[in-house]
Amino acid sequence: MKDLKYLAAYTIPLACVISFMSNGVLTYSAVIYAFVVIPVMELIVGEDNVNLNEEDIKSRGVNKVFDIMLYLNVPIVYSMIFWGFYIVANNNYTVFEIIGVTLSGGVLLATNAINVAHELGHRSSLFEKTLSKTLLLPCLYMHFFIEHNFGHHTNVGTPKDGASARYKQSVYGFWFTSVTKQYIDAWVKQKELLNRSKSAFYSVKNDMLWYLVIQSLYLFGVWFVFGGAALIFCICIGIISFLFLETINYIEHYGLRRIKTESGRYERVQTCHSWNSNHSIGRIVLYELTRHSDHHYKSSKKYQILDCYDESPQLPYGYPTSILLSLVPPLWFKIMNKRVPERMKKIKD
Repeated sequence: MKDLKYLAAYTIPLACVISFMSNGVLTYSAVIYAFVVIPVMELIVGEDNVNLNEEDIKSRGVNKVFDIMLYLNVPIVYSMIFWGFYIVANNNYTVFEIIGVTLSGGVLLATNAINVAHELGHRSSLFEKTLSKTLLLPCLYMHFFIEHNFGHHTNVGTPKDGASARYKQSVYGFWFTSVTKQYIDAWVKQKELLNRSKSAFYSVKNDMLWYLVIQSLYLFGVWFVFGGAALIFCICIGIISFLFLETINYIEHYGLRRIKTESGRYERVQTCHSWNSNHSIGRIVLYELTRHSDHHYKSSKKYQILDCYDESPQLPYGYPTSILLSLVPPLWFKIMNKRVPERMKKIKD
C-alpha cells in the first residue's frame, strides 16, 4: 500500500474540480490547497530523508504501477481543461471568480501536466516521450522537451543555462531571462540536432516547427469550439503553468554554480548543484521532483527510486512555501543567500 502514496498527486485535480464547480472564494480551491493546505501539512508531517534499500530499488524500478500513475495524468488533465473551457464559455463569472478559476487551472497544468511531462521526457520509450509532449501542449511549452533534455541537463549551473538562476537574481528577472533564453536555445539545439542527422531546416524532423504548428492548431481549435473567452483562459493557464515551472527552476538552482577546471571545462554535475527538499507531502504530490539533486546527478533514474544525499544543499522549506518566498525577493535573499556555498558566490558569470 505504501507504493500507492503517489496517488496523492491526484489531490490537485480534485481541488481543481471544486474550483470549477464553485463560485466565490471556492474558485480558488486549487490555489488554497497548493499554497496553504500543503505547506501547513508539511510543517506538521515534516521531512523524510530515508533512502530505499537495494531490494526496494530493484522492485520499484520495474513496477509498472508507478508508470501507470503518471500516464493517467494525460486523460485527467485534458478532461479538466476542456471542462474549464466549457464553464468559462458558458458561466457568467465575476472578475474575482474568473481569476480564481484561471489560477486553479494554471496550478493543475503546472503540477499534473508540465511536472509529469518533465518526468516522462527523460524516459527512453517513444510512447512515454509522446505522452510528455502531449502534456506540454496545453502548457504552450513544447520546446521545453528539447531544451531541457539536450540543454539544461548539460549546462546546468553554468552561464550557458537559462534555467539556472544567478546569485542575487530575483525571480521576476529570472522569469524573463529563463523563458526567452530557453526558447532561443531550443531553436539552437534543434538546428544542431538537424545538422547531426544531416536533415534540412524545413524537414519533418524539425520538432520545433511541429511544435509551432501543433500549438497554433490547438489554440485555433479552442477558439473555434469554445469561443474567445475560453481562448483567453487557455492562454492564461498555459502562461501560469510555465511561469510556475520557471519559479521551480529558480528555487531548484538558485545561486549554485559549477566550477571551471584547469582544462577549461566545467566540473561534472554533482549532487551539490541542485537544491534538495525532503518535505514529505511535496515529495509525493510532485512525484519526487523535490529530490532534484539526485535527478540531475542521474537523470535516467525514475522518480520512485530517487535518493537524497548529505552533501546536497537543502531548502529550508518545501516547494510550495519556497515558491511563495521567492515571490518576495528581499525575504528570499535573506533566507537563501547565506545558504549558498561561499565558493559558488565568488563565481562570476
